[in-house]
Amino acid sequence: MFIDNSSAAQAAYSSVLSAARMAQLNRSPADLPGGFASKLIHGKRYHYYQRKGPAGLEQIYVGPDDEATRALIQAAHNETASANQQHLRKLANAAAALGCYTVAPKHFRVLKRLADHGVFSAGALVVGTHAFLAYQNVLGVLWGNPGQTVDLDFAHAGRNLSLALAPGARVDAHSAIESLQMGFVPVSSGTRYVKPDEPDFDLDWLTSRTRTRDAPVDCRALNVTLQPLRFMELALEAPIPAALLGSTSAIVVNLPAPAAYAVGKLLVAAERTGDSRSKTKKDITQAAALIDYFVQRDPDTIVEMVAETRARGPAWRKALDVGLDSLNRTWPRVGEALAAAAEHGK
Repeated sequence: MFIDNSSAAQAAYSSVLSAARMAQLNRSPADLPGGFASKLIHGKRYHYYQRKGPAGLEQIYVGPDDEATRALIQAAHNETASANQQHLRKLANAAAALGCYTVAPKHFRVLKRLADHGVFSAGALVVGTHAFLAYQNVLGVLWGNPGQTVDLDFAHAGRNLSLALAPGARVDAHSAIESLQMGFVPVSSGTRYVKPDEPDFDLDWLTSRTRTRDAPVDCRALNVTLQPLRFMELALEAPIPAALLGSTSAIVVNLPAPAAYAVGKLLVAAERTGDSRSKTKKDITQAAALIDYFVQRDPDTIVEMVAETRARGPAWRKALDVGLDSLNRTWPRVGEALAAAAEHGK
C-alpha cells in the first residue's frame, strides 16, 4: 500500500522541516500581510503594524517611538529575514521537484494564513485526510492510493490544553479566516466554515467529546467553536510537528502521531452512521496504509497503540473490534500482518 520515496526526497523534506521550524521561531509581525505605520498622539509618536481585514484596516500596537521599537521594526525588515524566507521557498520547491507531497494552492493559502496568525502555535492540529497525505513526507513514503480531499479538518484540546503563550498574545482563527476574503461563512454554531460557491470546501473545527461535554465548545484559545467527537482525544495526545509544503513556501503544523491516527480511523469507521457511512471505506483504507507501514517498519509502535486503545474501556474496545473487523474484511493481508505482529509481541 506504499512505496519508499527516494532518499533524496526524504533528505529534502528533512531540510524543509528544519528551515520551517527555524522560520517559525523567528516569526515577526512583518510576516503577516501588511506593513508598519506610525501616528502622533498628544505630540508623541507610536508605531503600529496594520493589515487589511474584512472590517477594514486593523492595527496591532508595536510600541512607542523609541530605540527598542525602531530596532524591532528594522529587524523585521532586515535582509536576513527576507533571505531566510527565500531560502525556505527554494527548499520547498526543490523537495516538491524530488517527489515530496505538496498541498493544493487554495488549501495551502488557508493553512498558511492560520499558521501566520499563530493558530498551530496555540495547539491546533491538522487532522483528517490532509494529515494522512502529509504523513507521506513524515514517513518518507508514497501512498499507493492517497485519495483526495477538498475540506480542511482541524482539532484542538480546548480547555484541556495548557500552553505558555506570551502575555497579551492574540490568536484569532476566526479573524484569520475572514481576512482571507475567500467567502467562508460560519455555520453549525461556528464549528464549521462553508464556502457557498464551493460546497465541499469546508473548514471543520473538532475536539474530544466527554461524558459531560456533547455540545459545541467555545475555544477562547483560538476564538472558534469546536465540535466534540468521540475518541478524538486519541488524535490530540502527543502530536508531532510536520512541515506542509506549498508552491510558495512551507509551514509547520501539528499532526496526530501516525499510529494514533491509524487506530483513530478504525474507531471513526466504527462510529459512522447514516450518510457518513459512505466515508467508511476511506477511513479503513487510510488506517490500512499506515498499519501496513508500521507492521513492516515499526511493529511495536502500532501493536502498543492498539493495546493502549483496548485498555481505555469497554466503549473503546467495542469500536476497535468493529474497526478491526472492517480492516480484516477489506484488507485481509494487513489485518493478518497486524495480528501476527501482536502475537509475536506477546
